[in-house]
This record gives sequence, C-alpha cells and structure tokens, in this order.
Amino acid sequence: MAIGLLGFQTTIANPVTLSGIGVHSGANVSITFYPAEAGTGVVFQRLHGNGDVTELRAVSSQVGNTDLCTVLGFSPARSVATVEHVMAAIYAVGLDNVVVEVTGSEMPIMDGSSYPFIEAIEQVGIVSLSAKRRYIRVTKPVRIEAGGSWCEFRPYDGTRFEVEIDFECPLIGRQKWEGDLTAATFKTELSRARTFGFMRDVERLWASGHALGSSLENSVVISDDNTVINVEGLRYAKDEFVRHKTLDAVGDLALAGAQFIGHYRSYRGGHRMNANALKALLSDPSAYDVVESSAQRQRAHSRDFVPVNAPEFAPWSA
Repeated sequence: MAIGLLGFQTTIANPVTLSGIGVHSGANVSITFYPAEAGTGVVFQRLHGNGDVTELRAVSSQVGNTDLCTVLGFSPARSVATVEHVMAAIYAVGLDNVVVEVTGSEMPIMDGSSYPFIEAIEQVGIVSLSAKRRYIRVTKPVRIEAGGSWCEFRPYDGTRFEVEIDFECPLIGRQKWEGDLTAATFKTELSRARTFGFMRDVERLWASGHALGSSLENSVVISDDNTVINVEGLRYAKDEFVRHKTLDAVGDLALAGAQFIGHYRSYRGGHRMNANALKALLSDPSAYDVVESSAQRQRAHSRDFVPVNAPEFAPWSA
C-alpha cells in the first residue's frame, strides 16, 4: 500500500501572512509563514512588543497546557497557544520546514478550521529541498487509557486515523471518522470542520478568561435545546464534530516533529490524550524507528524504507 508523498524535505515557496483574532484572547493577531532550510522543522517565533522574540520548536517536548487547546511553551508570557489547526494544515500538505512568526500569544482562529491555512500555503506553493524526508514508523502497539477514554498507535503500512467521539448531547452522540490520511483526503474531508462548543459553557469560559474571541463566525455553537445556532448549519452533514476532532488529532500528532507511518486510534480523546499518547510512543524506543525512503520515486511501499540513525534526527527533542 502506498504511504503517501515521499522523497525530499519541503518548505514554503514564499512568505504568506494571515490575520484574525485569537479564539481565547480575543486579540487581533497576524502570522507569517517563512521558508526555512532543510532540517529546521516547524518553528514558531512569538514577537514581543519590546523587540524580544520567543522561539518554540513544534515538538512534543515543548507542549505545555492542553486543557482547551494545544499550547507550546510553559509560561503564558513565553508561549504560543492554539497551534493545532495550523499544525494540522502544515502536516497534511507535507510541509517539513517553516518558520511561523506570530504577533500575539495564540494563532488566529480564522473560521475555526484548518482550511484558511491550507489556502494560504497553496497560494504561494511548496518547494522541495535537497535533504531526504524522514519518518517515524510505529513498530509495535502503544496504548494509553484514562477513565473511559483511550488512544493507541499501531503499526500500519500507511498513515491512518480512526477517531471516535461519544457525547451525551443527542445532536452529537457517538460518531466516528476513519481513513488513510493524504493531502487530498484532509482537504476534502477534514480541513473545513470547525471547532464547536455549547452555549451552556460560554459564561464559565468567559469568567476564566477563555473563548473571548469565539463567535458564530469561527465556531459551531450548540444551544441548550441541542440545536445548531449557526444559520448556515453544519458543513459536513451531522458529523462535522468528529471530523474536527480528527483534524485536532492530526495537528496534535504533527508535534512528533516528523510525519509518522502507522495507525492512530482514539475513543473520547482530546488534546491531552493525543499529547500523552504521542509522549508514550516517543518515550519507548522499541515502539518506533526513524526511516527514510530508499526509493527514487514519489510514492513507495513500506519495504522501500530503511532505518536511519534516530539520535541524529531526534525530532521530538527540545
């Protein structure tokens, strides 16, 4: 089975800027994607008003708070929040090296999905670099559990997601999305799925300083009588909710620091469970290896991959 786009590392062809508001801070923010050299990975640079810059690598070891979103960094003054939608877009289009400059404390929420970031990247294009791309290949099952929730990685000849949610809300209920992840699949089936929330939680979130920028323009809102308030309704029939949770999982697992070859499954997961599952995988050297393609073509099978020296790569390190 083909496992997707292979070959050499990539970067964005030209800088591109997007502006919007932070869904939690409510503040105006701009981000700019800049090209980066091979081996750079994804790096966030938060600009401070005094000319100072906080630089954070988009890797598992830099994940701090995961309560309502995924945050890179461990201090509010030196962190970047809500990176998951941007990271999902970067991962899905196969962008290996990019510097993301941000003028605030979190990513702009845009329309609540990854689609605006996909559009921006496609607008300027992606170019290949001279270094080979490396992957994290899952070699044995790794599973974590917490209460009634669980997540696991399993070996697989490709990259596959199987995400299931289960809400007491009758509008959502139990939903599942599963499929092999490609750039085309992500764009058509997942990228436009928006973040969602309940009207009953709004006052509590506002009181805690969260969701200050949330609106019907960037969130699917469910009323107390279990109906969608948004006039336009859902973008994906009734299962936009699980599609967005899958989008989140793609973005959270992109913090491995490299694309992975394997099957990710979750039941009632979320940012914290995704982050902990990834840490469990990367903390067990016997559960994965780092490989690159030996094939001289764009698509290959798992037999075309050869192990490389993992310590030299260490995508998950600080």
